[in-house]
Amino acid sequence: MQPIRWVAVAAAAAIAVPGNAADYPDVQRSSLYVPVRDGTRLAVNIYRPAGSGGVESAPLPVIFVFTPYRARFVGQDGKVNEVALNDRMALRSLIAAGYVVAVADIRGKGASFGSRHGFQDRTEARDGYDLVEWLAHQPFSTGKVGMIGCSYLGGATFHTATTAPPSLKAVFIGASDLDKYAFVKRGGITAQFNTRPDEPLSEDLASVPVDADANGMQLKAAVAQHAANTPMAALWYGMPYRDSVSPLTGNAFWNEASVYNYMGAIRRAGIATYFWSNWQDEPTAQSILSAANLPGAKFLAGPGSHCVPPPGFDFTGEVRRYFDHYLKGVDNGIEREPRATYWVEGLEGKGGYVRSRSLPGEGVKPVSWFLDGGRSGSARSVNDGMLASTPANRGTDRFTVRYDLPDPDYFAFWARPMDDKGLSYTSAPLARAMKLVGYPVVRLKVSADKPDANVFVYLDEVAADGKVEVVSFGRLALSHRKLVAAPYNTLGLPWHSGLQRDVAPLPVGQQADLAIDLTPVSRIVPAGARLRVTIAGADPRQRNLKQIMQTPAPVIAVERGGRGTSWIDLPVAD
Repeated sequence: MQPIRWVAVAAAAAIAVPGNAADYPDVQRSSLYVPVRDGTRLAVNIYRPAGSGGVESAPLPVIFVFTPYRARFVGQDGKVNEVALNDRMALRSLIAAGYVVAVADIRGKGASFGSRHGFQDRTEARDGYDLVEWLAHQPFSTGKVGMIGCSYLGGATFHTATTAPPSLKAVFIGASDLDKYAFVKRGGITAQFNTRPDEPLSEDLASVPVDADANGMQLKAAVAQHAANTPMAALWYGMPYRDSVSPLTGNAFWNEASVYNYMGAIRRAGIATYFWSNWQDEPTAQSILSAANLPGAKFLAGPGSHCVPPPGFDFTGEVRRYFDHYLKGVDNGIEREPRATYWVEGLEGKGGYVRSRSLPGEGVKPVSWFLDGGRSGSARSVNDGMLASTPANRGTDRFTVRYDLPDPDYFAFWARPMDDKGLSYTSAPLARAMKLVGYPVVRLKVSADKPDANVFVYLDEVAADGKVEVVSFGRLALSHRKLVAAPYNTLGLPWHSGLQRDVAPLPVGQQADLAIDLTPVSRIVPAGARLRVTIAGADPRQRNLKQIMQTPAPVIAVERGGRGTSWIDLPVAD
């Protein structure tokens, strides 16, 4: 493997992207229903650039956004909210820069008719295809379309790309997933993502009707059809295995909703791809793998949370340059720049962006640190273990799973320190700084007094002043421990089958080897700080924790102290 080659950018400073002032300060909006191939009418809002001379009459490229969260709606304050006029995804700036922006409600949501069969299924993907091609053939369009979105909107963009609409030339995808099962049901454990209750129909009724629906009767008729939507949380909870057939949809829905099954279509179509996410956001692990599976794909990561424009980075400028090149043919050099741009926490003592020809996790050398029982080497049940660069003090540690966890925030996108809820192993203060870029992988030799139990692992940075930050985490059910070859590039990470035939209880008292890949990390751990590995049996972000908790709670045993027992492979970069 080639070593990482970085081009550093000044810490905490914006990456300047040249661009002109707004060419079009005004906007002309219109909305209508567009029928897709099965006749379902989807609400589409179109925003055209305008200036002192009125709306631009020359054809322009189109940026398309496909959303379940309502393109236009009236908020509780009585004001109209419009996705296209918000610059969080650079949309308002793109209009000002000479792009038509179109925002459509997916079927079964907002002002659109129909009902959702599932969550980002092939029907929704084909709807995206139809709308891309409809937009490309309008008089205001040059025939070239790009898409952008984050979270669900990013997934809608990704799935539309897998249908390879001829007019779709470039996509900018944020915080989405490549493998739906490995994301939502990571390690066989359903966590918070995609499991919140569905929004009430009253929220869709707050959508602004399309222009021709002056009395809102079509909106009411459309929303009435939304009552038949498949409930999302029930859909995911009802499919315990990768090959489960959903009782709600009647098919193996994990496979239908996993983009990796359709990546060949994107490659053959030559659609340009750009993936972004942030380090304090769980989908980043999948965003990196998405880029790894599409040659030439670009990647961006900032220090923020879910779908937050990367702080200290000219995100709007980057989006514009990207679409300027692929939709307008501007030779601005973006395709010749290093494929990855990402924040490194602690760079030059603060943090900053680097550019690299390698994705985070490529070309790094794993360095093993071992779980150690401490000076005594005796069995223990408290969090006083040590993390050491050499194996020592072989023994077995046990803990009882704790369910008395703090109530999480409704959208707890990142984990909290859990050192008081299980076993913890802390290193001595580092003698010199350690650069970590990529995916930590934890290997555990465990047994339990129940045939199945959940295992959660956290990697913390403990600063010299005692401040603790969770920097990486992962999870795995004992029954889902079987590893197989992955059907896509995982950058060498372990991949768990999840197939019903491979999921099996662990006989009580029998040891098993677990391989748990953690979320990716990008930071320089300073000298004097310590690293800590915590092993627990539950996480407060599990929305269904009360339903799945076992009584009495499982007791999990971890063998440690020697090679072949339990350790963590850290992605140490040169």
